[in-house]
Amino acid sequence: MIRVALRQLAIPGLITLLLLSSCKEEPVDKRIKQIDPKRAAEIAAIGDTAVKYQLADSNLTLKLWGIDSLVISPIAIDIDDFGNLYYTTTNRQKNSEFDIRGHQDWEIPSQALQTIEDKRAFLRSILSPENSTKNTWLADLNGDSSHDWRDLTVEKEHVYRLKDTDGDGVADQSQLVVEDFHDEVTDVAGGVLATGDDLFVAVGPDLWRMKDKNGDGIADDKVSISHGYGIHIGFSGHGMSGVEMGPDGRIYWQIGDIGFNGVDQTGKRWEYPNCGVIARSNPDGSDFEIFAYGLRNTHEFAFDEYGNLVSEDNDGDHAGERERLVYIVNGSDAGWRSNWQYGKYRDPENNTYKVWMDEKMWMPRHDSQAAYIIPPIANYVSGPAGFVYNPGTALSPEYKSHFFVAKFVGNPEQSGVYAFTLKPKGAGFELGEDKLLVSGILPTGLDFGPDGAMYIADWIDGWGTHDYGRIWKLDDKRGANWEARKQTRTLLAADFSKKTKEELGTHLFNADMQVRLKAQFELAKRGADGEETFKKMLAQADNQLARIHAIWGLAQMARKNKNYAENILPYLKDKDPEIRAQAAKWIGDIKYKDNDAGNKLIPLLKDSYSRARFFAAEALGRIEHELAITPIIEMLRANKDEDVYLRHAGSLALARIGHADPIVNLAKDRSRAVRVAAVVALRRMGDPRISEFLLDIDEYIVTEAARAINDDLSIEAALPALGNLLRLTNSENEALVRRSINANLRVGTDEALQNLINYAQKEDAPAAMRAEAIDALSTWPKPSLMDRVDGRYRGPIERDPAKLRAAAGNALVQLLHGSEKQVRLSAIKAISKLKINEGADELMAILKNDKDPAIRAQALKSLATLDYPQMGVAIQTAIADKDKSVRVAGIDLVAKMNIPVELMVSVLTDVINNKTTEEKQSALLTLGKLPVQYTQKTLDDLVQKMNAKKLPPEIYLELAEAIDSSGSRELADKYKRVSATLGADTLTAAYADALYGGDAGRGRRIFFANQSAQCIRCHAIDDRGGNAGPPLDGVARRLSRQQLLEALINPSARIAPGYGTGGVSSMPDMRYVLSKREIRHVVAFLSELKNEK
Repeated sequence: MIRVALRQLAIPGLITLLLLSSCKEEPVDKRIKQIDPKRAAEIAAIGDTAVKYQLADSNLTLKLWGIDSLVISPIAIDIDDFGNLYYTTTNRQKNSEFDIRGHQDWEIPSQALQTIEDKRAFLRSILSPENSTKNTWLADLNGDSSHDWRDLTVEKEHVYRLKDTDGDGVADQSQLVVEDFHDEVTDVAGGVLATGDDLFVAVGPDLWRMKDKNGDGIADDKVSISHGYGIHIGFSGHGMSGVEMGPDGRIYWQIGDIGFNGVDQTGKRWEYPNCGVIARSNPDGSDFEIFAYGLRNTHEFAFDEYGNLVSEDNDGDHAGERERLVYIVNGSDAGWRSNWQYGKYRDPENNTYKVWMDEKMWMPRHDSQAAYIIPPIANYVSGPAGFVYNPGTALSPEYKSHFFVAKFVGNPEQSGVYAFTLKPKGAGFELGEDKLLVSGILPTGLDFGPDGAMYIADWIDGWGTHDYGRIWKLDDKRGANWEARKQTRTLLAADFSKKTKEELGTHLFNADMQVRLKAQFELAKRGADGEETFKKMLAQADNQLARIHAIWGLAQMARKNKNYAENILPYLKDKDPEIRAQAAKWIGDIKYKDNDAGNKLIPLLKDSYSRARFFAAEALGRIEHELAITPIIEMLRANKDEDVYLRHAGSLALARIGHADPIVNLAKDRSRAVRVAAVVALRRMGDPRISEFLLDIDEYIVTEAARAINDDLSIEAALPALGNLLRLTNSENEALVRRSINANLRVGTDEALQNLINYAQKEDAPAAMRAEAIDALSTWPKPSLMDRVDGRYRGPIERDPAKLRAAAGNALVQLLHGSEKQVRLSAIKAISKLKINEGADELMAILKNDKDPAIRAQALKSLATLDYPQMGVAIQTAIADKDKSVRVAGIDLVAKMNIPVELMVSVLTDVINNKTTEEKQSALLTLGKLPVQYTQKTLDDLVQKMNAKKLPPEIYLELAEAIDSSGSRELADKYKRVSATLGADTLTAAYADALYGGDAGRGRRIFFANQSAQCIRCHAIDDRGGNAGPPLDGVARRLSRQQLLEALINPSARIAPGYGTGGVSSMPDMRYVLSKREIRHVVAFLSELKNEK
């Protein structure tokens, strides 16, 4: 690696000062910013030498093309045929785009939203003017002294165009071409595409087609060609992006997992509210389709020269998980749902089971993986953002057939741009070579210019929007004089409408895909002349890519006139296997059924070339060719479930053909591969007869059927059969058993209730699943709004609790005496939750005599919930227990004792003065709940001890909370004055009570699992976690508790050497994410990390 610069420079400030002295010309209008080209070049030269970056080898060069005086937090970029660079930036991220991690109380309501209008209604309700005093965190942007939804209609999104007016290799002009989009449901402008006279801008809830009507450079005419993007309030940055022109002349774009629910121009509704999708349509919005779904947040994607769509999807920020390199095919489901990340996990009536992680859906293919998804090619680089493919003549021949992905992790030292290749594997791909090209910058969007260089948008630092950014130009010296590159630049700038059909035909042989596509698109407009040229291209056998473009062009024409498609049919028998595959793909894509197309496709199901089989099956499904059902089944049989892409194509084709009977009849087929595909097909069709596969001898197939019946929108008519499976199964497969338990909870009949009771008592069943059955029973009267397995919003249900108590009471009491701790704990909790008073005496006996302290402590808590008449005796028993955790549980409940308050205060004061830290903490919290006239003196004495440095710092936080609970202004003022002396500054003083007394175990759980803090997203411990921030192994040897706390509440303080940019940290401020108590737990956890990796 080559270290290009050795010094760090705060460039934004420097360049701003330079600019003030260099902008001599008046702007043409308020939207144009012009810098003297010579001055722009001087500033760029300073940036070239000041920024630290590394390049893969000495042949690569990185030069600053867009200086930060002209660039503002660039997100997506697109370069037109003339070298003008368009980029989007966001203003709305600052105040008007919400991140669900900062609004935990919105998680479940957000998951309930199903349409944009639902979202609008939610925002207008929760942020109503009447709630202004509750929402002072929301900036009053419109200045009406009210913090409400109307403040969301102020900030606008921007699209800029950058130009290098003198051709010296540095941009010197910026024009604001779009300043728009500010509805209360408007998201962030994450995608842009400039093509011809059109500017497509992706900003939820719409994909906009814009035009400059008067030639002033400003896009002043806009039409929404698709609406319904951004249903949920989810993770920030998961909106629309990645707008690209496809090889078929259609526009492709994506939305992350905040979802889509919309209606196309034919009136058909497409509903994918809980996952990311890739959509496509003609430029006018017609011929709309959701191309693929089940994505989390792909940001950008690219087509290779064969029309394969490839991207990398961001991971879910879980411990051990990694991002996924994905080959995205029509109708594919990549597996992700937003309800697997947030919503369910905020509901105490639910559990912590997480399908995505517990069923290992994020991994490349493995034996137990769900069959309905297409797994990733590989797990790859973190934080994928920009994504491009070398069109053929970019950079140098060294990088031909390479994809490029921007790694954005909020920290330039750990970010960069990677190059990789794919190798064919069956109908799909596997990862080939890969390498890091450049690091030390923070890349977002990528694109190739007509000059063959790669342009890289640089966010510079952090995650949040700021007032600066850069555009870099990455090039390869080996391609500087490459004649093919020069020709590409000339041809892209040329007016192809003036070229003859012969000239255009010649350009289909060009080495660059951009030129070939430009010729293809022009020929597709020319009717008979275009058809004739494409036919000639297909007839020659010397240039495969020219033939492929001919197929694409004919298919493009056939979308308007089906007759053109007959020219493609003969090539289903071509000698070149890829031509056969392409012919099949595009016949299916345009749904061409004439001239016996279906029967001509069928022989390809036995083709020796996997891609030909794949696209033939896909095509037969798209044209709904009934005679293909049996041949498709035989193709699946021959596949033996080895190639997931063939399984996908076959099962999807069967579902699209739409005849369920022959698929249901496969329940007894001898081929496991056929039965698996049948279940996936029936899932897509929503046919309740899928329940027949619940009796399969292969547990994998039974589990797949269970997934189909329970998950997503469910196949509700089959839920009873799934519930009844609980009577028969001896399975230890958690994915299967959980869904069967959940089905009974959802069905809600007397039979379903008995199924749960019986399973809970089944001693040979897995203890964890028996406990889950009991936990489900405990919620029977009012189940969680969210599904207990997949977390999908199911809505409210209420049932008669008395009926449940009568049916399950005795069984739950009997379960108190089993041998499995997990089962017993669940039974204890269920008895209290369901108010089964008959179990109280048994619980008291457990409190007195059980050997397990966790069981004793839970018995005490349940007795308190039951309002046990002898609660005072129970608490005294607990306080005298030999185990600290039981004593703490007793102290928590002292206020429930039937004794004078003065005696309670005396008991608690004695604990505070003489017991362990945990007991002191609990006693203080309980003291705060008592009437202040009895506790004032004790609390005042403790503040005085704190002032004299005689109070253990481990209980500072509890003292603060007790005083807060007391409601005493006098005590609160005293505490504030004392605590102000505990830190070097106001901030550290305010958090001094979080330094000691935390629970390291709880801190570990927060670090690895808290969806708001997302610690694992950036930091790794023992190789588990991300790499945006420093690994934390051994951090306790390097930093004191005070420094660890500062790093959490003041992120600019570095947590480990070698990270950060000029003192600026990308780490979120934990004060706004975690409670003070949670921060204390994390400090306790980090302070134990003394072992270096």
